[in-house]
Amino acid sequence: MLLEVKNIRVHYEKVEAVKSISLNADNGMICTLIGANGAGKTTTLRAISGLKKITSGEIIFNGKRISGLAAHNMVGLGIAHVPEGRKLFGLMTVRHNLLAGAYLQRDKKEIEKTMQEVFEHFPILKERQKQLAKSLSGGEQQMAAMGRALMAKPKVILMDEPSLGLAPLMVAEIAKIIRQFRERGFSVVLIEQNASMALSLADYAYVLETGKIVLEGPSKEVAKNEHVKKAYLGG
Repeated sequence: MLLEVKNIRVHYEKVEAVKSISLNADNGMICTLIGANGAGKTTTLRAISGLKKITSGEIIFNGKRISGLAAHNMVGLGIAHVPEGRKLFGLMTVRHNLLAGAYLQRDKKEIEKTMQEVFEHFPILKERQKQLAKSLSGGEQQMAAMGRALMAKPKVILMDEPSLGLAPLMVAEIAKIIRQFRERGFSVVLIEQNASMALSLADYAYVLETGKIVLEGPSKEVAKNEHVKKAYLGG
């Protein structure tokens, strides 16, 4: 198993936001975390990527315990995080935002090769590479954030609400790109407000409520669950 999260707990001061969560993601697999706002989804991703310290439990990547490592060490190991809200550098060009994702890389030829691979995924970014990131549309900004993650040459991509605020056509495009990530062998851990889309994309799903996993299983089976239908799928 590429990524194993075992019984992690996370606190914000005295408030326990994540209560003994365990999840797995293997190569070429998409797993999704669904749940209401405040369920602990984003905190779980932040814990995996080293942005939030865990209180207990362990995180194992490629067979090695990585709990407690700083975020830049996680990136170096192959874990990339596409945060909610994109978090681009608005006053930097698209190209420089992409290069920020490769800050641990040293081989300039390899960086440029990866850049061209990103442009193959996102042709619009090649056209916009000299523009300031803040001038991009919401969908283009999301592509830039995803492209920045690819520049780190990751094995796992953590994605937090990639469709948030996007028009339906762009949401469909983002879904297509996530499928392409899996086809390229990346593991994806996905948080998505559009639970129907998330379950259609994912191989395996975890349902979080108040910091706990209350249901898990193959996504097709989770989508049939009556509670999930009523709470998250509008049924």
